Amino acid sequence: MIKWGDIVRNFIGEFWYIFLVVLFIFNLLFAVFVVFFEKKNPGVIWAWLMVLAFIPCFGFIIYLIFGFEGRKHKWFEKKGQEDREICIEFQNKFPELANNNIPENFNERILPIEHTWYLNNFVVMNYNSCGSIYRKNNEITAFHEGNSKFKALVEDIKNAKKYVYLEYYLMHDDRLGNIIMDLLIEKAKAGIEVKVLYDGMGNVKNRPNFRKKLNLAGGEARIFLPPRGIRINYRNHRKIAVIDGKTGYIGGLNIGDEYIGAKKRFGFWRDSHIRIEGSAVYDLQLRFIMDWNFTKGEKMKLDARHFPEITSSEGSVNMQIVSSGPDTSWDSIYFGYFRLVTEANRNIYIESPYFAPDDGLLEALKTAAISGVDVRIIIPAKPDHLFVHSCSLNYMGELLEAGVRCYEYTKGFIHSKVMTIDGIVTSVGTANMDIRSYKLNFEVNAFIYDENVTREFDRQFELDFNDCREITIESYKNRGIVKKVQESFARLISPLL
Repeated sequence: MIKWGDIVRNFIGEFWYIFLVVLFIFNLLFAVFVVFFEKKNPGVIWAWLMVLAFIPCFGFIIYLIFGFEGRKHKWFEKKGQEDREICIEFQNKFPELANNNIPENFNERILPIEHTWYLNNFVVMNYNSCGSIYRKNNEITAFHEGNSKFKALVEDIKNAKKYVYLEYYLMHDDRLGNIIMDLLIEKAKAGIEVKVLYDGMGNVKNRPNFRKKLNLAGGEARIFLPPRGIRINYRNHRKIAVIDGKTGYIGGLNIGDEYIGAKKRFGFWRDSHIRIEGSAVYDLQLRFIMDWNFTKGEKMKLDARHFPEITSSEGSVNMQIVSSGPDTSWDSIYFGYFRLVTEANRNIYIESPYFAPDDGLLEALKTAAISGVDVRIIIPAKPDHLFVHSCSLNYMGELLEAGVRCYEYTKGFIHSKVMTIDGIVTSVGTANMDIRSYKLNFEVNAFIYDENVTREFDRQFELDFNDCREITIESYKNRGIVKKVQESFARLISPLL
């Protein structure tokens, strides 16, 4: 008599045996591929091997989506080459605007202060790494929360005479998003050129009609890297606005209700953004054209109307617009962060919602603190991504031991991405202090060489410190065992966050 139960049990046993053998071989081949062929940073390799060890089957699928570079180099090498061609065209068509303005023979200090000779080298570094032109005579308006920024942006869009270009990681289909979109539609119907570029992954929840209604009105909205396949790991995190080539915006604020404190989950939203009038707007304009031309559709051509003559209303602020991403040869914004930390003599103030520095920057911060530099770092107390927040807290232990003062912002959510040093230099833009911003995201920052601007941001830092809970060595050591384990695990895979 056939014993079907025994047959089924034998089959299942044999099936699982074969499955485990195949899985072992598969994992071994995958590990060899990651280690020897992907040419990743050793920390990244170990992180992926951990994922493979803990999630042996699904780890490979996760790697294909988030780790495998595949056609990345072909996509972004092509974009990088096209960007360089646009820069060459810009230099040929507008040579007077492409002058780098670097002090000749280093005989002129960028700032008339005794200990700022190093800024000459800093400016050269930014130029050599990404072609960032040293721009003089700009006027800066700083915003430290969303309502004032969007009030100014709406007013500038209303006053636009020729065109409005917006590039944002997020442009939500909510109250604020529709206020901006309705205004853009109104301008498009009035004959003003309107172009909107937003990230594919960041806006997957928007209704299809949200984008189409601008196109129907005569404007044009495009998606940067639609979220298909391994593309989802590379995001356009830039936030840029250019109006008539004369006014530009850059900073941490996306377009959405949470950015004006209108969502209960976060409450008050602390962020940093700047409005620029002056020659630095040319570089925001150029950046927008480069990113727009990476999308499908008709390419933008460099036109004199994109680079209008700067009027006598220009200010006195000197600065550089620095971009980095998978399409650039160097991690230019990271270089800027690293160089500022290593050059600081008096103080380093940092705000970042996601803090996961690599070993180099972590050691530089500890070295600065041990050298007597006043190093202070603010992260959110109420995170929007719990795992990343756990990772950030794990780094705080080493920093606290070195003398760095660490804070958690308690008034609401802090999304500001700002660094200031010595009351002289300010960096404000889109890049967080984490590996994702250094390596995977398309980012853009303004490096500002001005005492008055830096003084304003330092005053805001002082206000923020008052709205923070300081993390002391005692409170850090007394955290619970569950938190310690969670933070340690998050730290191990921080290269993947």
